[in-house]
Amino acid sequence: MEKKRKKQIRIKFLPILVLILVLGMIGCGIFFLLQIPIQNIYIEGNNYLSDQEIIELAGIEDYPSFWKTTISSMNEKMKENPYIKQVKIVKKLFAEVHITVEEENLLFRKEENQMVVLENKEEIDDSYQYSLPILLNYIPDTKYDSFIKGMNAVTESIKSQISEIRYYPNTQDEDRFLLYMNDGNYVYLTLTKFKQINYYEDVLKELDGKKGILYLDSGNHFQIMEE
Repeated sequence: MEKKRKKQIRIKFLPILVLILVLGMIGCGIFFLLQIPIQNIYIEGNNYLSDQEIIELAGIEDYPSFWKTTISSMNEKMKENPYIKQVKIVKKLFAEVHITVEEENLLFRKEENQMVVLENKEEIDDSYQYSLPILLNYIPDTKYDSFIKGMNAVTESIKSQISEIRYYPNTQDEDRFLLYMNDGNYVYLTLTKFKQINYYEDVLKELDGKKGILYLDSGNHFQIMEE
């Protein structure tokens, strides 16, 4: 009988070696790619919070891995801050992170408890100590929402010039307020005319440096203070 010959299997080591090398290079490439840190951070839209504060809120102050640091993780961290209303984060080429924030409008500080009131009526403990108008007294609940709406319409430039605010009704108008300005002037106005305080700087140009009381609640006239 004819004996069966056993087939010899020859293992080609070169292709296997090449495959191992290629896979190793790919693995090393992915590893080093994941280690690339964030190179540049761009911040837009912030008014109250500084760029550095926003970077710290996002948890990227140490410029961690660009690929390992996810947009969702940065988003979640930033939204924990009550000053942040909305945030949009985009990653771009060359390991850039672009952060666009929309902050809550800080309206005033209550003298009674030093809490800061936001546009959404939330009261927070202001750890940043921003310079804001101080509300000196209580405002009835029936007027408070309208007051919040009025203050939210005041520009940042004018708001920074208001030192104190007092709810100051009289027999003719229960919506009357008195604003103490940083320059020494006084302004009376009502809830229906709150936006008119935004024209304060235009009025000042016509006063030639005189100090007095500006009545925006009725008649829009200025009474000069006697020296």
